Amino acid sequence: MMLSELDLPYLPMEDAAFARAPYPYLEAARQKHPWLARGAFGYVVHGYKAIQDILRQDGPLQSSYDGIVETMGARDTPWGDWTLRHLLSARHEQHARIRNVLAPKFTPRQANENRALMRQVIADLLDEWAPRGAFDFEEFASYFPITVMCTMIGAPPAAIPALRASLEALGLSASMQREHVPALQRAFVHIDGFAQELVAARRAGARLRPQRDLLDDLLEAVDAGGLTARELYDLLVFLFVAGFDTSKNMLTIIMSLLLDHPGNYARCAEDHGYCRLVMEEALRYCSPATIPRTAMQDIMYRGVTIPRGTTLFFPVSIAGRDPEYVSDPDRFDPQRAKRVPHMAFGMGEHICLGQFIARAQIQEGLHLIARRLKAPRRTGVSAWRPFYGVWGMRGLPIAFTPAYDLAKETG
Repeated sequence: MMLSELDLPYLPMEDAAFARAPYPYLEAARQKHPWLARGAFGYVVHGYKAIQDILRQDGPLQSSYDGIVETMGARDTPWGDWTLRHLLSARHEQHARIRNVLAPKFTPRQANENRALMRQVIADLLDEWAPRGAFDFEEFASYFPITVMCTMIGAPPAAIPALRASLEALGLSASMQREHVPALQRAFVHIDGFAQELVAARRAGARLRPQRDLLDDLLEAVDAGGLTARELYDLLVFLFVAGFDTSKNMLTIIMSLLLDHPGNYARCAEDHGYCRLVMEEALRYCSPATIPRTAMQDIMYRGVTIPRGTTLFFPVSIAGRDPEYVSDPDRFDPQRAKRVPHMAFGMGEHICLGQFIARAQIQEGLHLIARRLKAPRRTGVSAWRPFYGVWGMRGLPIAFTPAYDLAKETG
């Protein structure tokens, strides 16, 4: 049967009410069709197994950022042009070439080698923020990934506040809301200029630390012909954007979940390995990404023909709540007996290259946060970001009892 012949439910993913609480809408949609729905900008593949089966098909599918730029009315603009050039839009030889340059820098081993850096960054942030006894956790968490990335590429700490503001704006790149386009343009121009200045300074011999870093590796790739200078600038912008929102939003979502599960939170302070179980269950339970794709040829799936040119959205953020494949999916249980692999980092050739960095960052951050912020509790309400693109919470005000860093006191 052709896609257009189906009587499909509508998922209002563009609505603020959906972003606040998508699960009732999703359950209602499942009652009408088990894996497919209409959306404002295309079709939504919402079933766990359907996402898994279709999203891994690299041949018939292409990243759909061209459609996002069109919807946002941003063709021939700085941000729009970058969106059509960045790694998720790259195809075939170019994608393979750039990914081959990056892949050795983002292995599980490389992520583990950066754990000491991650612990130092979060410890320093906690030294600054914990004595307050109350703060917006989302704001606090935003400084963690950006400080780690700045250290990994040798960027000066003084750049962090301005970079953070621009990254907050660029987090709405795929929101499908045109009112954000002026801020997106300003943010891209700022970070692109920062990347070019950073490269020029390094070429001139300026560096903050004597140790070799990620920027040295990328410059070596340029000199060897593996990247062009423009690709290097685009890649630096992309690394900041990709590394910022997912880690910050996910860490905030996890804290919000743990506020309702104080026993799990307390255990995170004592058991570093348990923090990994909490993180993986949270990624299954509620994560930030909705992935856009365009069908480059007709796709046949479960008797449905998806025509060439169809825009598809894959809300991997909520796929782990499908009761057909996850038992008791609405229960948050880090030690559930049967684990179903989540798809929070995507699938196929565009699977998130930074997933091991993100996982290490969240695990290390969660462990030290739980050691330093005791008995946290909500002190206000949170809003939610647009569901399209990178979903997440807007604000998480908390109060807590500060605790000293015992490792420093006894070290």
